[in-house]
Amino acid sequence: MSDTRPFFLSLLATCAIMAATPAPAATPPNAASPYGDGGVSAFYDTDGVTLPAPGTMIRTEDMDTAHLPDGATRGIRTLYSATSGVGAATTTAVSGQILLPRGKPPRHGWPVIAWEHGTTGVADVCAPSWRGYSSRDRAYLARWLAAGFAIVATDYQGLGTKGPHPYLLYRPEGYSVLDGVHAALKQFPTLLRNRIVLVGQSQGSGAALGTAWLAPTYAPDLNILGVVATGVVAGFRVPANAPHSPIPAVYTDPTQMDSAFAMLRVEGTDQSLNPTRDASTVLTPEGKDYARQAQTSCLHNLFDYAAKKHISSPALFNAKLADYEKSHEDAFEIPDGHIHMPVFVGTGLADGEAGTAGQYNAVAAMCDAGTTVSWHEYPGLTHNGAVNVSAQDSLPFVKRLMKGKHIASTCATLAPPGPIQQATPGIPWNN
Repeated sequence: MSDTRPFFLSLLATCAIMAATPAPAATPPNAASPYGDGGVSAFYDTDGVTLPAPGTMIRTEDMDTAHLPDGATRGIRTLYSATSGVGAATTTAVSGQILLPRGKPPRHGWPVIAWEHGTTGVADVCAPSWRGYSSRDRAYLARWLAAGFAIVATDYQGLGTKGPHPYLLYRPEGYSVLDGVHAALKQFPTLLRNRIVLVGQSQGSGAALGTAWLAPTYAPDLNILGVVATGVVAGFRVPANAPHSPIPAVYTDPTQMDSAFAMLRVEGTDQSLNPTRDASTVLTPEGKDYARQAQTSCLHNLFDYAAKKHISSPALFNAKLADYEKSHEDAFEIPDGHIHMPVFVGTGLADGEAGTAGQYNAVAAMCDAGTTVSWHEYPGLTHNGAVNVSAQDSLPFVKRLMKGKHIASTCATLAPPGPIQQATPGIPWNN
């Protein structure tokens, strides 16, 4: 088994804790919806709307800057059309936001960081444009704003808007990113420049890499300079004999992984891939109860509920799960590791949440395919703690991209990182 596969569903809790106050006038989450629809304002509703071509803005509204990252002088909530990444290539509505930095826009507009967020959940109320960002992400995005970038951020298909969220599937995530950037550039041509860097953490790292893989054929007009990916959660299709490290079943098997991530996988990923089937048919009574929580709340709530009820993954699913999951791997894995632009990867060597072996395997797959990869390892830093610390290296990486300078590859010195380290105390967010 190729080990860059679903090691993703580990304890990525800290990626999801959202701190900002939601906008007013929400409808209650719909507990009867299998997709976690509802709980957000009418801004996200497209009932009765004829969707325009993908990459077109449907509507925008200004956001309260009090809950945005430092340095964001304006926040714009967005709703735009995008190509659905599951099933037929239909058009769907996707939400997101744009953050503008301080100062007067440069002559051709601000260059763009296309931000891909980490795991939040599968319910609409978990969309970052609705709930806001964690303190860690606010600090991280503030670094990019201070460096003179505007931020164009997608919520991803099915978060905020109706329908299931195709959790961790690179194609719907990639289309959401690319169509969101298209819509933003067309809507704000004097504010935003077509010079783009894809930046993602955890779930967002896989989204950024998938976006980069799709871009040359789906959006060749976008001038994407490179990728910054931290806490990598991505899979590449590689030869069966690729010399990669094995991944424990706790990262690959829904019946052995953390219960919250197992439920997000079934209610988000697998439900999206099986639109004519009911996910509840693979759930036990305990699983059905937990699924209702996933449909109306977000990841940190799922952790709390599981702890309170002593929920474990083996008790959630029945024998029908294997058949329900049969199309999962093909939809998750990026077809090959060749990315057409330089890639920065930041890995905390104390990352027991995504695992370090899987991140090594993702880097190895890209290196084997000829991608220019600059891999940075951070001793004692966790999945959460490495994000902001890595900016000391990713910002210079991006500045070199902006100046057209050569990016040195670290592929020649690639080596497995060894056992997961202990977290160094006293470092912000290093839990």
